[in-house]
Amino acid sequence: MIAWIEGRETGFDDEGQGDPVLFLHGFPLRRSIWTAQVAALSDRARCIVPDLRGFGESAPLSPYSMDRYADDVVELLDHLQVERAVVCGLSMGGYVAFALWRRHAHRVRGLALLGTRAGADAVAGAQRRRELMAIAAERGSGGIADQMMPGMLGKTTRERNPSLGDSVHAMLESAPIAGSIGALQAMLDRPDSTPTLGTITVPTLIVVGDEDVLTPVAESEVMHAGIRGSHLEVIAGAGHLANIERPAAVNHVLGEFLASLQLT
Repeated sequence: MIAWIEGRETGFDDEGQGDPVLFLHGFPLRRSIWTAQVAALSDRARCIVPDLRGFGESAPLSPYSMDRYADDVVELLDHLQVERAVVCGLSMGGYVAFALWRRHAHRVRGLALLGTRAGADAVAGAQRRRELMAIAAERGSGGIADQMMPGMLGKTTRERNPSLGDSVHAMLESAPIAGSIGALQAMLDRPDSTPTLGTITVPTLIVVGDEDVLTPVAESEVMHAGIRGSHLEVIAGAGHLANIERPAAVNHVLGEFLASLQLT
């Protein structure tokens, strides 16, 4: 569905009954990346799944920043009259989750961080983002898709389920170019969230694929060490998009996490 919120179009799904769980997608994806999780969890939770600004059905309006994405999310929660939610962020969605915690901690019931990292870009990572911005300007979203695909899925998935790679590539190349360039700049400019880790006081689940080359297991171990009481789950045979590579395994750990919060 699409709502007009604070002067812009926002695409989102709102399915299921129970306590709210907010799903934030990665770059340059859209909300449909969470389809398997919504199907599995909507019998016990209200699944709220937005397209972030500039992706899917959400308008590509500047400015772009992690803080702006976080504020957009809160405006959607206000629109839906939701006070607090468990926030589940994948990759860039994890960066947004950190910003959401810093700016609106009272709206966060718990955190699930999938395939993400706390640290800001190192020199090589920052240069990579600038290169992707140049490729986007020259070749469009198809150029971004071609460059990103080698890291999006794990080796096991690429060998056993090549059709999933085709689906992911199609999703990447369909991303609006303005939203992709804006998101790349937002990720380049994002602050180091490592100091944020020690401030997190809500239950936190960290999930990573053991074949993730974009945000390796070591990055999740840093978050696990920094967030007191957090729980780390490593998904075997999955890469950066563990939630679609091994959906049943991810659904299981998310379901157990929600049960531990006594969500009904």
